[in-house]
Amino acid sequence: MSSEQPFLHHHFHSAAQQSASAKLGMWFFLAQELLFFGGLFVAYAFVRFMYPETMLAAHEYLDVNMGAINTAILITSSLTMALGVRAAQIGDQRQLRLQLLATILLACAFLVVKYFEYSHKIHVGLLPGRLFAADGIAGKPQIFFALYFTMTGLHALHVIAGIFVLGWIYVRAGRGEFSPAYYTPVENAGLYWHLVDLIWIFLFPLLYLVR
Repeated sequence: MSSEQPFLHHHFHSAAQQSASAKLGMWFFLAQELLFFGGLFVAYAFVRFMYPETMLAAHEYLDVNMGAINTAILITSSLTMALGVRAAQIGDQRQLRLQLLATILLACAFLVVKYFEYSHKIHVGLLPGRLFAADGIAGKPQIFFALYFTMTGLHALHVIAGIFVLGWIYVRAGRGEFSPAYYTPVENAGLYWHLVDLIWIFLFPLLYLVR
């Protein structure tokens, strides 16, 4: 590391090279995440083609209001994350910490809403596979709820991972590690969080608003 650039690791020739390498690695990571969720979207399309009536009937048992609330929460969190990145770029440490904290709290609010939604599904027996115990839905609704819990559950795990990542960035920001000369970790964390938001933007209409 250079004394003038303490963030520069020894195996990089310059800060620009280090930043470009980190961003490239992040984009590769995001690409594999899209491929991962892409397989689930293909499975969704296949199930909808095979059991269209079941998909239409089962989605009526999802709480659109809770889904819409969580959509608003994540969109707002994307805004606070973008503001946090901008604060890092201009060296506003107070705003950086404030916006990171707001993003973390919004992520926690998303999980709280999801907890209440899952609790209701479990209580009434709207569960995947052999655990399904509800009445009144024709066809094979357990397949729909298998997809629902898999897709939203994996997304929730990504939200939890995002909370830990943003918490780590928040701690580092409190130490004053970021500046206009070095904010790549904040930017990469922001890219990850925007992906989490983007995936939900697709999940919400596919699962809650399907027609």
